[in-house]
Amino acid sequence: MQKRVTFLLCLLMAACSSTNNSRYALKQDIAPDRVPTEQEMIDPIPKHLTPSRGGNKDYRVLGKDYQVMQSADGFVERGIASWYGRKFHGHLTSNGEIYDMFAMTAAHKNLPLPTYVEVVNLDNGRKAIVRVNDRGPFHPGRIIDLSYSAATKLGVTQSGTANVEIRALATQAGGFITLEQADDRTKLEQAAVAFNLLYQLPTQIRQTADNYQLLVGPFSQEQELQQKIEQFQNSGYPAKRYIEQ
Repeated sequence: MQKRVTFLLCLLMAACSSTNNSRYALKQDIAPDRVPTEQEMIDPIPKHLTPSRGGNKDYRVLGKDYQVMQSADGFVERGIASWYGRKFHGHLTSNGEIYDMFAMTAAHKNLPLPTYVEVVNLDNGRKAIVRVNDRGPFHPGRIIDLSYSAATKLGVTQSGTANVEIRALATQAGGFITLEQADDRTKLEQAAVAFNLLYQLPTQIRQTADNYQLLVGPFSQEQELQQKIEQFQNSGYPAKRYIEQ
């Protein structure tokens, strides 16, 4: 009986020791067992968001103090991007969400949570839109940690890091323009490619309950939004303001 009690006690002590060492099961971050699907690498549509209750206060990590920005309007930054994967997958982000390495998200030290940013890989020209919902990276010189899906889309997973420019898409309600609607997504995809070449503006396709919509934007400035609506209408497009709910 004494041996059994001793054995059970050892098991309990080992379990407690393992739990206290780290909240993460993996000591080193690693890639998942599969690559992201095309669906998992679709850019999210930026929309106006109120700040999260969590993750928007000044904080301290590894003895260094960090200040959270009050607004992301006009924010542009260049530096090194990295990515994070299985070690953090399924754990809470700084604003209380569950980290999904296959979602188009990212971590940043100072931006308000959440904030949509466009990331441009300056090494290969690839672009992606991500939703910042976490804090980090806390390595010197790195400015953003990408989810595995975002890093794959940008071509960062093989090299591990990349030189990037990030630009906040601090949109307001009504920051998009609806250009066309169709029942066939393929038609709008072809129109989106042509529109990108013609106007050099970001386009996105949104599925509604009835059809697909071709959106242009986001536009963070009301004046620019109105100018573009008038320009498209004068060119024969049924352009109108779109309010993301």
